[in-house]
Amino acid sequence: MIDFEFEPQVIERLKLYHTIAEQMMRPISREYDEREHEKPWQFFETMWSAAGAAAEFQPGGREKKEGAGVGARARNLYTIATTEELTWGDAGLFLSIPNAGLGGAAIAAAGTPEQKQRFLGPFRGGKPKWGAMAITEPGCGSDSAAITTTAVRDGDEWVINGTKIFCTSGQMAAEKSEGFIVVWATLDKSAGRAGIKSFVVPHGTPGMTVVRVENKLGIRASDTAMIVFDNCRVPFDHILGSPEINRERGFKDVMATFDATRPIVAAMAIGVGRAALDFVRDFLNQQKIAIRYGAGLYRLTAAERDFIEMEVQLKAARLLTWRAAWMLDAGRQNSLEASMAKAKAGLAVTQITQKAIELLGPLGYSRRMLLEKWMRDAKINDIFEGTQQINLLIVARRILGYSSRELS
Repeated sequence: MIDFEFEPQVIERLKLYHTIAEQMMRPISREYDEREHEKPWQFFETMWSAAGAAAEFQPGGREKKEGAGVGARARNLYTIATTEELTWGDAGLFLSIPNAGLGGAAIAAAGTPEQKQRFLGPFRGGKPKWGAMAITEPGCGSDSAAITTTAVRDGDEWVINGTKIFCTSGQMAAEKSEGFIVVWATLDKSAGRAGIKSFVVPHGTPGMTVVRVENKLGIRASDTAMIVFDNCRVPFDHILGSPEINRERGFKDVMATFDATRPIVAAMAIGVGRAALDFVRDFLNQQKIAIRYGAGLYRLTAAERDFIEMEVQLKAARLLTWRAAWMLDAGRQNSLEASMAKAKAGLAVTQITQKAIELLGPLGYSRRMLLEKWMRDAKINDIFEGTQQINLLIVARRILGYSSRELS
């Protein structure tokens, strides 16, 4: 039976995160949207010292023993709920918070127990971890199987060469203490998908260079980097999982990363969608406009119908997302559900934020309010971690039982 119920201490912690979102993130949201390449260090310092927030909030982070700590029995579901609360505050600031991030989710999904402990273990000396994942390349976007970055074994090391673009939090992960980047590379191009593996590259590794930080439409408080790997050497045991190429299995082990990360991105979308929906609801209440939920469809105004439809779409996306996370915690295959959640949430938040601006008219379009910013922040959720089109294609393959060759 699906169970979304949290322990009392988890509920209290989520309330704490909502308070952080409301009182710490919202007040500086506009400032760091405009100052894209500056970092809110005071906010970071507060997060590091806030009751273990920096250590505990790690999407896909360190394994916890049964009963140990907040959300131990529902780690992924707790991560989803936490993500939703903090992105309600600000999606860009959320992505900039020091944590293991999507790189941590990759390690949790594809790493060995020893690797999870080594790379995702407690911070040393109170220093925060910065994690990122590098997949996309200049000639390879949605088709991850077309990766050209190579990893060649040289004795007890791997030598990585290639260029990665649009790496979220890549600058901080590559340059800051305790940072790391999980890089996707091919061991054997002739093996196709089966030859692709992921590697952990610690910060400051010679041969890993951040060559550009992007200027973006949304999530501007976070950095998005282009990183070049030029004869970048990492120890042999930094490959996640087995170095063996299994042509029958393909790169399912590497792709399992998305089963953990796509629900996180979907939760980000839900947080932004909630922010827009809550804002519109409060605005309508201030104008003494009530939503008549009990009225018949043809008795509702156009604004009422629009608002109710926005709520419906957000709730549908949320249930899909929570289910995908719950399945991961239960040890069940969730590839279909993760893609369904990602596709639905990305589309829903894009439509919700656009409709929110439409309902408020010129006020919504102006920079006096955060609605226009939320619309800009929303769109990325329909793009990264697999575009909506790619995720819908995956859903179709899973439901119909077709391979990527049969349905592309």
